[in-house]
Amino acid sequence: MMKPLSIFDISGRAMSAQQVRLNSIASNLANVNTISKTPENAYRAIRPVFEAEYPAFQEGSGVATVSAVDVQRSQVQPEKRYAPSHPLADDEGYIYASNVDSHEEMVDMLEASRQYQNNIEVLATAKSLMLKTLNVGK
Repeated sequence: MMKPLSIFDISGRAMSAQQVRLNSIASNLANVNTISKTPENAYRAIRPVFEAEYPAFQEGSGVATVSAVDVQRSQVQPEKRYAPSHPLADDEGYIYASNVDSHEEMVDMLEASRQYQNNIEVLATAKSLMLKTLNVGK
């Protein structure tokens, strides 16, 4: 039998999931201006897929955590631009730009950063309360 999830386990897993999210955002921002000769080779934004986990032995307790179970590529088509003088232009004069929206990525980055910080605050509060509890008898 697994041990019950503690607040440290739950926040640690949440921080790990947000780290996957931040890594995906960093990859997307690094490729925001990439160009390709074909739509198949154009960079497409990636997004993590999160899933809530409810430990079976703590069912009904309200305890849950999260995991990043997959990272998926966007299905949005890359931007097709007419640029016949570009070295990567295809036979018809088109190049294909990544489908990354830098504004969307920046907003997502702020949200992921705040979620990560929230979990750090949860850990700090839990630690502080545990130390205060230990000092009650002194």
